[in-house]
Amino acid sequence: MNQFFAGEATLHYGSADFTIMESGGFVKCATTGEKIPLDQLRYWSHERQEPYIDAAASLKAFQKASK
Repeated sequence: MNQFFAGEATLHYGSADFTIMESGGFVKCATTGEKIPLDQLRYWSHERQEPYIDAAASLKAFQKASK
């Protein structure tokens, strides 16, 4: 089954891992809006509770929040 058909998940982001609060197959990147399959999610902010598609998107969010 294609994981994007499972719908968007709701997660709680911890400092080292995340907890699935509502099941789904993906989350949307807070910076780009792209869908991130849960099995490919590697970057997030536990302070802002946001997922990111890659390190560049994470850095962009960090820089924006630091202004």
